[in-house]
Amino acid sequence: MDDRMAPVDTLPASPRPFPVPIPDPRSRTIAPDYAGMEALVRALVLPARASMQVMSALETSRELVRHSYHRYEFATVAVTHSLYALEHVLAERLDVAEPLEGLIERAADAGLLAVELAAELDRGRVVRDRLAHGAASSAALNPVRAVKMLENVFAAVALLLRPASTAGPAAAGTTATQADELLARLREDHCRAPFPVGFVGVDLASVELVLLDADVAVLVRQELAGGLDDDGIALLWSCIAGLDKIMPLINEEYCASYFARLRRMAGLAASRHIPAAT
Repeated sequence: MDDRMAPVDTLPASPRPFPVPIPDPRSRTIAPDYAGMEALVRALVLPARASMQVMSALETSRELVRHSYHRYEFATVAVTHSLYALEHVLAERLDVAEPLEGLIERAADAGLLAVELAAELDRGRVVRDRLAHGAASSAALNPVRAVKMLENVFAAVALLLRPASTAGPAAAGTTATQADELLARLREDHCRAPFPVGFVGVDLASVELVLLDADVAVLVRQELAGGLDDDGIALLWSCIAGLDKIMPLINEEYCASYFARLRRMAGLAASRHIPAAT
């Protein structure tokens, strides 16, 4: 038997080449190449005075959109991730801990965010909730739509990080007249908006959407006209329970936006009334 050992190869093994990222076919109409995604995200400027936590979430969201050139679903993930930053800033500014929907409403009621901007932010929140409940997929948003939503988040964070003296009145300073004006403006916008096509006669979770819409509209009108009686208050809180039940189940963007505004109207009208204990 030959005791001599075969020579040992001391040269390092050649590294395996990393695969070249392949463009997602669904994103090819957005930009001609990966470098072209820069134009899409250029408007997403990180706000000043943000904490490292907020900056990290927003920057990650921006880069997720950029990388959606290779993975389309990253665009939707970008929007949901940006809401971490929004929720953190809202909770800190308002000094209250509650779900994002309530924080957005509080900020709008306090005049910290314009009603229109708050409605756009809530659309992003609806997308996130639909994903969480399995009512939508991670491909719900294309990169262009995702950037529009991110622009709203970036703008809202920048507004909320302004010094309190320049950002608008505090929630506690909102007068009853201002609250009435806000509710009346929301009701006027809602009355002008057509009911979602394809959802007439539809019910979700045993809630008939047309009837729910009509009930809230009547109750809000009565609240603005002089206030609700006990029966009206009870019906309003029942409508809110119905809205909270059906909203995660709506899988169409306009319909989700329509009922998000209706939910906000109902919440504003109900905010002056404490439901009777049962």
